Order: sequence, then structure tokens, then C-alpha cells
Amino acid sequence: MKPVFATFLMCLVLSFSVLELSSAGSDFCDTKCGERCSKASVQDRCLKYCGICCEKCSCVPSGTYGNKDECPCYRDMKNSKGQGKCP
Repeated sequence: MKPVFATFLMCLVLSFSVLELSSAGSDFCDTKCGERCSKASVQDRCLKYCGICCEKCSCVPSGTYGNKDECPCYRDMKNSKGQGKCP
């Protein structure tokens, strides 16, 4: 019974950690990504990846498309396939 309880407790702690990270976001990133993704056809995906990139780079290019030279970190971030990660 003890291993089951320990496993349950560990899963509970990990789930709270994941929820905390997923809900974490700054007003800066939320605002900038809202502007950046305002014309995106798939809003939720754009906001998700923009938020990830913004948190890591602390910047988001202006406008709804392009201008990535304003933020080299954002521009250079790649996904596992070697393509641009940030919208």
C-alpha cells in the first residue's frame, strides 16, 4: 500500500507543478502575444507558442507577422524539426 500512496502523492505534486507552469505568464507576454496573434487563423496555437518564446526571450516582434529581426532570440528559436518555433 505504501508504494501506491507514494506514487499517487508524486503524481499529485507533478500535476500541480505542470498546472502552475501552464498558467504562468506575464502581462507583458500576454499583451504582446495578443497583438502578435490577433490575425492568426489558429489563435490558441499562436498564443501558446508565442507565449513560450516570449517567456524565454523576453521580447516579441512588433506587428502580426515578420519583423523577427527585432528579437534575434525569438527569430532563432527552432522546433525539433529545425523550423522556426515562434509565430
